[in-house]
Amino acid sequence: LLMQGSMFNTWKPMWVVLLEDGIEFYKRKADNSPKGMVPLKGSSINSPCQDFGKRMFVFKLTAAKQQDHFFQAAYLEERDAWVRDIKKAIHCIDGGQRFARKSTRKSIRLPETINLSALYLSMKDPEKGIKELKLEKDKKVFNHCFTGTSVIDWLVSSNSIRNRKEGLMLASSLLSEGYLQPAGDTSKAAAEGLSDTPFLDLSDAYYYFPDSGFFCEGNSSDDDVVLKEEFRGIVVKQGCLLKQGHRRKNWKVRKFVLREDPAYLHYYDPAGGEEPLGAIHLRGCVVTAVEDMPDSKKYDVDNILFEIITANEIHYYLQAASPAERTEWIKAIQAVARTGK
Repeated sequence: LLMQGSMFNTWKPMWVVLLEDGIEFYKRKADNSPKGMVPLKGSSINSPCQDFGKRMFVFKLTAAKQQDHFFQAAYLEERDAWVRDIKKAIHCIDGGQRFARKSTRKSIRLPETINLSALYLSMKDPEKGIKELKLEKDKKVFNHCFTGTSVIDWLVSSNSIRNRKEGLMLASSLLSEGYLQPAGDTSKAAAEGLSDTPFLDLSDAYYYFPDSGFFCEGNSSDDDVVLKEEFRGIVVKQGCLLKQGHRRKNWKVRKFVLREDPAYLHYYDPAGGEEPLGAIHLRGCVVTAVEDMPDSKKYDVDNILFEIITANEIHYYLQAASPAERTEWIKAIQAVARTGK
């Protein structure tokens, strides 16, 4: 969530954890100690909060000492889920009860020693990870994806699990936490609870990494004609920006195309080429202006940088040509992130 509170006046992205008696916030998910904590006893919550006219999906938590803490979610459902759980926690404290939100990890009995984030990075390793393929089913071609069976095979071969049953539990957790996404009707139906397990160990159940550039092509009755579903949405905004790679810190000019649906920001070689070099999945992301970056001080970047933090905590830094253009991009990305899939 984005947060503004008594410790700092500007809005900052924070990793927020709801406990039974308070809210802890961290600079990064991997940090061992929190930057601070807001006790819930005697607190009240206000949503929607209209204190910031230009910010949407904000809620305010007022602590017992009348200190206000403001949080901004990425979209409406996310804000309402936070407010609902915080209200429940406050109600439990007032009634002398113990609040416990259902945990994905506990519900499938995943060992505490499993680090899903580290496992996800290993799965995406270009040489030793899961191979992304072009697969076809029901007259549709799925690009940059893989089968459920290949995921379980990889978990077994990497010694992450002892058997395929454990693999189903681990893959279901990766799916529930957003490290994997379902592609196609079979895997989507299972993820929505229409199967015995959220994840399917099947060769015709397709999945993809949320930041891989996945797209689906649907064949018409004429097999020679291919309609790219990913590109049929209305173009909301397009133009060239400087992009810093999330793996390498070098900056490159890329042409960006933002469409209404699905919620991806595709980027291309500005010199030409129809195929995108990659895509940033925007659903559930946080996008915010940033004032400066340590690696960018040699450039004149005042008031033109912005950052996209995806739902899987991948950070992208982009540089616009002017403050006005930066504002336009942020507003457009926020709108698509709320409504796209």
